[in-house]
This record gives sequence, C-alpha cells and structure tokens, in this order.
Amino acid sequence: MNESYQRPDPDELLKKIKSEESGRQHGRMKIFLGYVAGVGKTYAMLEAAHQRKAEGLDVLVGYVETHGRRETTALLDGLELAPRLNVDYRGTNIPEMDLDVILSRRPQLVLVDELAHTNAPGSRHNKRYQDVQEILNNGIDVYTTLNVQHLESLNDVVFQITGVRVRETVPDGIVDQAYEIELIDLPADELIRRLQDGKVYVPDQANRALQRFFRKGNLTALRELALRRAADRVDSQMLSYMETKSIPGPWPAGERILVCISSHPMGERLIRAGRRLADDLNADWYVIFVETPGHLQMSLQNRERVFKNLKLAEQLGANLVNVSAESVSKAVIDFSRQHNITKIIAGKPLRPRWFELIRGSVIDQIIRNSANIDVYVINEGVEEPLQQTAREWHPHRPWDRYFFSFFLVVLGTLLCVPLSVYLAPVNLVMIFLTVVVLSAIFLGRGPAILSSFTSVLAFDFFFIDPRLTFSVYDTQYIITFIGLLVVGVIISNSAAMLRNQVDVLKKREHHARTLNMLSRELTGASSLEQVLDVVVRNVGQMFNRQVVVLLSNGKTLAVSASTQGFTMKAEELAVAEWAYKNGQPAGRGTNTLSAADIRYIPLITAGGTVGILGLRPLDTHDSLSLDQSSIIESFANLAALAIERANLGEKAAQSEMLRNTEKLQTALLNSISHELRTPLATVTGVLTSLRDSESAKKTEEQLDQHTRIELIESATQQAMQLNNLVENLLDMTRLEAGAIHLNREFGDLQDLIGSVLHKLSLRTLKRQINVDIPADFPLIPMDVVLIAQVLTNLVDNACKYSDPGSPVEVYARSDGEWAHLSVKNYGPEIPLENLERIFDKFYQVPRSQRISGTGLGLSICKGIVETHGGYIRAENIPVSASNPQTGVVITFSLPLKL
Repeated sequence: MNESYQRPDPDELLKKIKSEESGRQHGRMKIFLGYVAGVGKTYAMLEAAHQRKAEGLDVLVGYVETHGRRETTALLDGLELAPRLNVDYRGTNIPEMDLDVILSRRPQLVLVDELAHTNAPGSRHNKRYQDVQEILNNGIDVYTTLNVQHLESLNDVVFQITGVRVRETVPDGIVDQAYEIELIDLPADELIRRLQDGKVYVPDQANRALQRFFRKGNLTALRELALRRAADRVDSQMLSYMETKSIPGPWPAGERILVCISSHPMGERLIRAGRRLADDLNADWYVIFVETPGHLQMSLQNRERVFKNLKLAEQLGANLVNVSAESVSKAVIDFSRQHNITKIIAGKPLRPRWFELIRGSVIDQIIRNSANIDVYVINEGVEEPLQQTAREWHPHRPWDRYFFSFFLVVLGTLLCVPLSVYLAPVNLVMIFLTVVVLSAIFLGRGPAILSSFTSVLAFDFFFIDPRLTFSVYDTQYIITFIGLLVVGVIISNSAAMLRNQVDVLKKREHHARTLNMLSRELTGASSLEQVLDVVVRNVGQMFNRQVVVLLSNGKTLAVSASTQGFTMKAEELAVAEWAYKNGQPAGRGTNTLSAADIRYIPLITAGGTVGILGLRPLDTHDSLSLDQSSIIESFANLAALAIERANLGEKAAQSEMLRNTEKLQTALLNSISHELRTPLATVTGVLTSLRDSESAKKTEEQLDQHTRIELIESATQQAMQLNNLVENLLDMTRLEAGAIHLNREFGDLQDLIGSVLHKLSLRTLKRQINVDIPADFPLIPMDVVLIAQVLTNLVDNACKYSDPGSPVEVYARSDGEWAHLSVKNYGPEIPLENLERIFDKFYQVPRSQRISGTGLGLSICKGIVETHGGYIRAENIPVSASNPQTGVVITFSLPLKL
C-alpha cells in the first residue's frame, strides 16, 4: 500500500455531502467581485448572462443599475427585464427589485446588481442580500455584483484606508455561500482615466470622487484587498479539495480564536478583526460576552449595543458565548482552556493610568493568566466621531434611602450615649459598624458609604475628647477613624456586590422557573387545543403582549389560538406566511418586513416548521430586550416541540383508529360472509326443492305434505336467524353513532321473559328453559324493546354454547336499588383472561369446535345495558364436589330508580 495515502476525513466528507445536497435543493450564487465602482462588474455579469441564455437557460434581469453607461445599457438588449417595484417613501417613489415577481416567474437564473444595497423603508427586507437569500432558498440561481469595501469584516480596514465609513455592508457569511467568485480587475490608472472620461460618473461627480475616495493610493489598497480576498477563496477551495481527495500536504494547525467584547463601542472593531484573523488562519472563532453582577445597572444604550454586536458576530459566522461570572478575566481564561482556544482578541480603551491603578485592567489580568495562549490587544485607536449624549450624574435613588441611612446613624448615636458611661469609646465603634452593615444590606452601596462617613463624624463629635468638637487630643483615634471608614466602605461594597449577585440569581431563577412552569404545563397538555392554550396564556402574561399561534391547514396558515380580542389584517397574515415558508423571524423588530405590527417567530423542530408564534405589544413603544428575546426563543422551542408532540399524538390516534376500523371491517366481513351464507343457502335450497317439486310430472317425484312443512319450517328458522343478524348489525350501528334514544317505562319482567321465550320458541323447541322470577319482583324502568333484545341475545347464546341436553336457567334478584337478571348455561367455562373480552365487538372465545356467530350479540347487550345506566358481567360457575358441572352465568343489572 502507498505510504503517502491518507484516508479522507469522515467529517469533511460528511460536510461536503451535506453541502452538495443543500446545493441541489437551493439555488447557487455567483459573485462578480470588484474593488470599486467602475471596474466592469455589471458589464461582466451581463456578458455571462448572454452566454447562459445562449446555452438555453431561462434568464431574467431582476435588477440592474446601468448608471447611464451606454455599453452596459446595450447589453440589456435581448434579456428579459423584470418590472420594478415602486416603493412610496415620504411622497417619493423609489424603484426597487420586485421580489414577488421573480419568485412567481421562477427563472433558472436571475441577475441582481449591487448586493450590498439597502432597500427603501417598507420593503420586505431591509437589505438586498436578504432578497437574494430568499431567491436562492426557492431554488433559483443568482448572478450578483459586489465591491470589496462592502464586506463587513473589512469595514474598519476600509475606514482606515479611505477615511470613509461604508454604511452598506454584507456579512461575510453571505459571500461564503457563493459557489463561485469571479474577480473583475482593472488597473488603478486605467480606472482613473475612465473616471476622467466620464465613463463612470458624470463630470462633476467624477471630479469630486477623484479628490476623495478615488485617490490612487486608496484604489491601490482596495485593489489589493480584493485580490487578497479572491486568493483566500481559491486557497480555501484548494484545501477543501485536497482534504476530500485525501491528497497529502502541509496542513495548517488547528486554531481557535476567542473575541472578547463588552458594551464598549469598539466591540464592532474587535468582531471584524476576529473574522479577518479567522479567515487568514482558517480557524473556528468565538465571540464571548461576560455578564457580571454590575451589568444589572447597565444602561439601555449599552444593552442595545451589546445586542447589536452579538447580532453582528452571528452574521459574520461566529459561535456566540454568553456567560455570567464575577470576574471577566477569569471567565475568559476558563473558557479558553476548556475549549482549547489558541488566540484571544481583546480591546483596550484609552483610559488614564490612575483609572487602571484604581479599578484594575481586565486586559492585563488576561495577559497575566493566559499562559501559552496568544493575546492580541487592539487599542481604541482613531475612530470616526461618535455622537454621544452627555453623561449625567445620577445618584442612588430614591432619596429616602439616604434619609433612612442617616436616621440609622442617629439611632446608633443615641444608643451609644447611655452606653458610653460603661464602655470605652473603642468598643462603641462596633455599634457604628453595625449601622454600616445594616445600611449596606438593606439600603445599598450609596447609603452605606454615607453611613460610614457620618458614623466617623458622629463618633468623633460626641464620644472623643474634647467632645462636641471635631478636634482630637489623642492622635491614636485617627487610626480608629480611618479603620472605621475603610471597614465601612469595604463592607458596603461587599454587601452591594452580594445584593447584585442575589439579583442575578433571582433573575436566573425567574427565567428557569418560567421555563420550567411552561414545560410542566406543556407536558401535562394532552391535546393540541390544550397546548395552544398554555402557550398563548403563558407568553401573554410573561411579556405583556397579545399572542397568536398560526398553524398550517395544509394549504395556508390559519389562526389556531390567540389572545381574546385579537384581530389580524390580511397583510399581517402575508408576513406570517413568509416567516413560515422561510423558517426565519419576520415582522416587528426584525430585518424582514419590519413595518409590521406583530413579531412572527417560526416554531421549528427537527421535522420542519410546525407553525408561527406571533407577538403584538400592548404598548407600541415597547420592544423586546436581549433577555426577553432569549426567553422568547426558548418558549418558541418548547412550544414547537409540544405542538409537534400533539400533532404526532393525533396522527397516532387516527392511525390506530384506522387500524382498528380495518380490523373490525375484516372481522365483520369474515363473520357476516359465513353467517349470511348458511341461512341463505338453506333458504335457497328449500325454495329450489319446492320449485322442482311443483314442476315434476311424476307423482313419485313430488314432495309430500309433511316434507313440505319441514322444509318451510327450516327456511323460516334460517330467515329468522338472518333477520336477527341484521337487527344486531343495525343495533350496533345505532349504538356506535349514539342514535339510540331510550323510551323508558316501568315493565314487568315476567311478561318480558315470556315474550322473549315465545319469540325463540323455534330455536329452543328441544331445550329446557327454567325461569325463576319472584312473584313480588318490582317493576323495572326500562326500554322494553331493547331489554328484550338483550335477553334474546343472552338466551340464544346460552343455547348455542351449551350441550343440547342441558338446561338453561333464567332468574332474577333485587336488592332494593338494582335489579339483577342472570342467564346460566351448563357448557364449557370461559378462560379467566377472556371474561372481559367477550363483550368486545367481533370477539369470540377460541374453541376447538367453531360455533357460528358474529361476535356482536354480547357487545350489543353491553351497549344497551350501559345506555340504561347499568352494567353487565360474566362469571364461571364455581366447580365443587357437590356441583361438578361447569358453566357460565351472564348477569346484567339495571337501576330500579330513574
């Protein structure tokens, strides 16, 4: 075997297979990449489109901006152009790409210019690259154009080069999805000549561009960025090919990068730097945010900045990590060691040295404890001016806490006055320390610090000689003052930190309790209606919002549950349809159709999207915080699993019902086919014999009178059996449909039994029927016709399943509240495991000798008796030395009172 052979990496093969499967289901994107406007990206894209059309592909121009260039406009001839959508924004019509037209037209290839474009307000998506993603998700290939300065990870680099902050950016992950990137290159000098000739912009605009963004140094640097990006893509493709084909070579060592962010504005720079380094090293990268107890007092602006930075990191493909800890540096180092991080990227804002000496430096602590982990420190550096609101000093409110703190010092002082006669002044310090501790625990850091200072002043003024003055004769007390002050401040800080930790624990406990309560309620919900009610009620109460759950009815979404009084417009339903189809959040607070009033969250499970959860705030100015968004996602996951479980339960119940129905149908057909065939064959035989007898010419071939009567009696008996079978089938159908209505009246059991036995006289002609009914037996409230049917079936069964020579006994007993009627036969006993099952439909006890029957008689008896509010049971006759005869007793009980 060749020693240089290397087995393919199974993970890489699996990743490649999944990528190819995804490519078959989704469209493919080709990007024409340039380093600046005017290099010919749109021109090259249109030329490639003409080639594809010549090859027979269905090509549609979704949106192309020619900027008035004649050469580019000429290339549009011969290509189908999709009509543009005019978006009204503040009285101005802004032309945009009509996404719905493209999706309904469904070409094989669509051209979309300017991938980084920002759509007009009111469009479905905020960014054009989101439109392109939806087109790709619908299986349509896309050709698009992009300039390198629009890449999100290069935003800071482009700003440093050009001094211009590019506002329209595209996440690098979107570019990574492209199956091909074609670099459109043009030397900087030639591009400048094109600008001067007016082939890129109009003359006035071209002159301004040459003086600012299009300076030769800028163009050269941007061109290098584009070439590097294209080279990195080629290098990545080569490495992927070598790995999947098991080609040996020098493989780069596995690197893992961790980017540390906080609420500081430089977080975006750190994230982009991490993405660039991860691309250079082909490494996995993480973005970590450590939430300390002090973050509970974080301003809304800083919280929004953290949320924005985490969303940016997610867009750029980072693995997000959010942990809670007391020490940021310790949390970062612990995570790095647990996950084999090799490089840490952290920022160091420009702060005075004295500030770091007092408060400490997180980056210094990380470097000190990093061991063999490389740490990259990025200073705040020169940034574009940020519009910051002036920070105002906000004291610890409410003011009454400071008043109570001062009041506690006064109480402590009054307590020390009588004690000062017996205790030395040094011992009185402990009372003031107690005041400080109480203030720190119950009032907070600010009031505790106030109590520390006022305690020192009160102790000096009232208890240190000379009293009632701040002068001190004994200088040793100065150490006592300092100790009291320092200990008081330390205690107040420690207590405040403890309070913050308790608040964090309460917050986590609240989240955990909320999720646990929802999970418990969802677990207890058995039906889909119950699941939806739990979701709507809990989400509405937790977030103070109107809630709606939409589920698919096979074709469209429909409201399945909602908060009382909830109304929904047709356009809102269209937003929900989009979120369901694409499996992405949409509506209020998202990047898709953000003008909607409702936020739509897809309920996704491993089996796909099962529905949509919609939230509408009661206050239009109320928006979800970062924590609330996280909880909502957890709620949505639990709700999706519960809905899927309920749907699967309903499907399983339906499948079981169908299976039982098929089983019953099979049993019914098998039973009826036999039970119908026998009496029909007898009746047919009798009629045939009578016909042949009548048509016979010879007297000896004709049937005598006695034989005729026997044949007619036989046919009559079989016809009655057939009629009984039909009646049983009809009764069972009525019972299952709930169509039986009782006509209760007080009836005499003696008369009822006599009527039944007369009806069965032909079948019981040779059987001994013993009837034992007390003379004073009470009248029974019953439907006489139906109870007669019960007795008929029981007596018929007793005759059928016992020896022909054995008697059948019918007797009744009463206990004042119930009437118990029993039918006993002396035949084979029923196995104990079958005593309950004999009342099931179509069930027959397995016997060595088959006895004809449908298995419906006892089931009908049970249904009729239970409809009367009674019950029925079967028992074997106890066998003993005095009574060796086996048999079965079936007893049904009816209430004597209505």
